[in-house]
Amino acid sequence: MEINPVKGTHDIIGDEADLYREIEQRCIYVADLFSYKEIRTPIIEHTPLFLRSVGESSDIVTKEMYTFMDKGDRSVTLRPEMTAGVMRSIVSNKLYANPDLPLKYFYLGPCFRYERPQAGRYRQFHQFGIEAVGNPSFLQDAEVISIGHRILLTLGLKNVKVLINSLGDEESRANYKVALKEYFAKHIDKMCPDCKRRLEINPLRILDCKVPEDIEIVKGAPRMTDYLSDASKLYLNNVINTLQSVGIEVEIDTNLVRGLDYYTGVVFEYHAVLKEGEQDVGALGGGGHYANLLAEVGGPQMEGIGLAMGVERLAYVVSQTIKENPLNGPDFYLMGMTDEIIAKNFALAELLRSSGLVIDLNYQIKSISALIKTALRKKAKFAIIIGEDEMTKKEVTIKNLATQEQTLVKFDDLETVLHSLLNEYISKLAKFDEEEE
Repeated sequence: MEINPVKGTHDIIGDEADLYREIEQRCIYVADLFSYKEIRTPIIEHTPLFLRSVGESSDIVTKEMYTFMDKGDRSVTLRPEMTAGVMRSIVSNKLYANPDLPLKYFYLGPCFRYERPQAGRYRQFHQFGIEAVGNPSFLQDAEVISIGHRILLTLGLKNVKVLINSLGDEESRANYKVALKEYFAKHIDKMCPDCKRRLEINPLRILDCKVPEDIEIVKGAPRMTDYLSDASKLYLNNVINTLQSVGIEVEIDTNLVRGLDYYTGVVFEYHAVLKEGEQDVGALGGGGHYANLLAEVGGPQMEGIGLAMGVERLAYVVSQTIKENPLNGPDFYLMGMTDEIIAKNFALAELLRSSGLVIDLNYQIKSISALIKTALRKKAKFAIIIGEDEMTKKEVTIKNLATQEQTLVKFDDLETVLHSLLNEYISKLAKFDEEEE
């Protein structure tokens, strides 16, 4: 019997895995630029952690969590998001006692949600995120938002903008919820079952409904911005002005609430248009400010802000915008024409790898034409051909697989020449890309 992957999961192999790794490395690189430290938390947590932090009105809790009883008859859950686990870790390890606030962490790892699989969205997915805790400042909010924006730029995306809103302070939110209840109560009979449930638990969540008929009703709902306190308005404007001062495009979206109940104050999403005149590709990540989350999981009252991005979602969007990566393959494919040469090439490959070159090689005798085809399929940039004549003359033939140009190089000069050829190759490629833009 053939056993297939579980629905909503998939194997990440070869070029796709390379793309994932590139995205992850760039996320980490940007986090490092802002002096954030890595935190790794368990994939599995006690279920109450998510009930308390994520919120019972969220779709994640009501529909999407992988929850089960373990052998000790305890309810545990595969993490559907990572912020709650980070907060739990801060409390468990008393990290909040650090005198040098804010706590600044980034994370990267798999999460699980039982949702409808679609392009770029899976039931097992990988999430990168940022958390900054313990410094309630509009500058801290702006910093976190700017990290996500910079990540998208490093991935080659253009026309990136930030959609932003504020859920206000407790008084503002309480007044706004009353206004929403009054408005939606007049229409609720025509709305979906989820909206009917949310009306009683958290009417803010109705604003995030995706049912087309409900969206039309939502358009007429009161706006949060009309209920913000003066302090909340000032805070939001300060965040916006700070982002705009460093060249980040910002747009207020009064219906933006995000999908988690723990957000208070500023919430945001990243959007982009891949080509001029095309439609927005949708959210590429987002997050928000939280005032009570750490206290909800047993810690002190400390405010924070976070962002999260799905690696699968980013990979899907990036794959739609970039050409096949010509650097995605070995630098050199080392070809031996006899068993003796193939054996010697093993040691030569190790030497070249020690100098930072990416090397692949053949282990069985094949014709030159067959080996060239192999090198092309592997997306090698150059072939290094060593036959009996080359061994006798103590030289190798280096073939540029893109231009078909060949060069004879002495063994003693090999390492230096290979690095020179590779640098020239990359330089020409970069110049070509600039001309294309």
